[in-house]
Amino acid sequence: MKKQELDVILRSTNDAVIAINDKGRITLFNRSAERITGFMEKAVLGIPVQEVITSTRLPYILKTGESELNQKQPLGNTTIITSRMPVKDEDGKVIGAVAIFRDISEVMDLTHQIYKLKEMQSLLEGIFHSTQDAISVCDENGIGVLINPAYTRVTGLTEKNIIGKPVTVDIAEGDSIHLQVLKTKKPVKNARLRIGPQKKEVLVHAAPIVVDGELKGSVGVLHDLTEIKKLTDELMTAKQIIRKLEAKYLFDDIIAEDQEMQAALGKAKQTAMTPATVLLRGESGTGKELFAHAIHNLSQRRYNQFVRVNCAAISESLLESELFGYVEGAFTGARKGGKRGLFEEAHGGTIFLDEITEIPISTQAKLLRVLQEREVVRVGSTKAVNIDVRVIAATNIALENAVKKGKFREDLYYRLNVIPIEIPPLRKRKNDIHPLTLHLINKFNQEYGRNVEDISKEALESLLAYDWPGNVRELENYIGRAFINMKYTDKTIREEHLPKIIDIANNLIESKKKSKEEFADNKEHSLKEILEDVEKKHITDVLNKYYGNRTMTSKELKISLRNLYYKMEKYHIDNR
Repeated sequence: MKKQELDVILRSTNDAVIAINDKGRITLFNRSAERITGFMEKAVLGIPVQEVITSTRLPYILKTGESELNQKQPLGNTTIITSRMPVKDEDGKVIGAVAIFRDISEVMDLTHQIYKLKEMQSLLEGIFHSTQDAISVCDENGIGVLINPAYTRVTGLTEKNIIGKPVTVDIAEGDSIHLQVLKTKKPVKNARLRIGPQKKEVLVHAAPIVVDGELKGSVGVLHDLTEIKKLTDELMTAKQIIRKLEAKYLFDDIIAEDQEMQAALGKAKQTAMTPATVLLRGESGTGKELFAHAIHNLSQRRYNQFVRVNCAAISESLLESELFGYVEGAFTGARKGGKRGLFEEAHGGTIFLDEITEIPISTQAKLLRVLQEREVVRVGSTKAVNIDVRVIAATNIALENAVKKGKFREDLYYRLNVIPIEIPPLRKRKNDIHPLTLHLINKFNQEYGRNVEDISKEALESLLAYDWPGNVRELENYIGRAFINMKYTDKTIREEHLPKIIDIANNLIESKKKSKEEFADNKEHSLKEILEDVEKKHITDVLNKYYGNRTMTSKELKISLRNLYYKMEKYHIDNR
């Protein structure tokens, strides 16, 4: 190699190079040496090296003829890593020395970058292998290069089956998403395929791997649809259980300033701390269910199930199997494997039996056994199942009268009537009408997006003058209708906003006239259709008359409450 070519190489290398002759004078000082030391080559050529770099050991190398490799040396404000070597002629005589060195900070930066790359690689490998998502990666030629354990778990295919093979090897049904990505260089989402020997149905998302603008491969993420469906079913089941089991209300949610109502609340709070059976008595709409929720939430069972059962809303033929469950083959249409009853569902918690008087005499005997023996026997079985359930029952009629008429078992009455709590009707607690109204105003403000603040004195007097046969439920209906009569800018409920009860009566008369006219116009319909239309209309009118109070509606119609529920379901009457 010519000397000129050697000089060019030495001057352009990233390592600093300083060479001296046998006199110790500098003969070579390349650009990297200029950058690190701060001296220019022109200024130092021919000068003794000790005058330029005081810490140099090149004169020592001249003297000993021995090399020193990878030595740390201070140089001004920095530190260098240097290798020093003698330069010998053909006879082995030392004719000079050379030092090759590099700023240690550059080495440290490079080491740090390598460490960071290794750390990132370890992190990505950890994520890749621990994620629950199945991942496969192929190169730009469509050859598999990576899969993770989740991929093997979902598809049943191992690295031996995938790595180094075409990406189509794992597909049972459908087209390769990897090949589509490699062809279009665009991501693909929500593609459905069947993968592996078990033809597992999966949902695939894939995207191109691009490095410096060049396509290097494709990465795909697979989701097991069978697992997703299973989780969805479990979520739906959980939501149904929550809707059935949750107790929403606390005693703080019950408005009570009236002395008699406060006495009922005090008794309920004391009762909540005991495991005793509770009988809530009061007219429809007084808040018996709120009491049941609050008692459960204050009891030691508050973290367990709260099961609500409206005994009047379940037909007699189904009530027993719903309450106590059944075994497989107990009756036609029985579910395979049988079914747990509501008492078993409530094990460890509370069951609230609303409209308890609607339970048939035949089922009452089984309920008595539950209360006495703390066990249930499923329909079609002889085996008893032990349960731990607190019973809260509710009724809106006098149980004593039902016992005298033979409609309710006397022994069951005594079992239920352990701690009776009488909830007074609204007409007997008119001190609560104002705070209840303010509470309802806040409720409807949220529901209707309004900003009503109060009720006028005249309007409140109108509320106080009415007896409220539908109790709090009727008051809620009434205030809701008043909101509809108000302008969005109104801040106070005034008397003109209140629905007029006399108007309701006039509407009922008018609706009856209209029914007659419709009857006359419906001659083309069958007699059965005409009678059903008239019956549906009449039930709806009476329900409206009593603001949805079903007990009073059934009394006026002179039918049982259960029969009323049946007809409302039959005619799709929703009077909530």
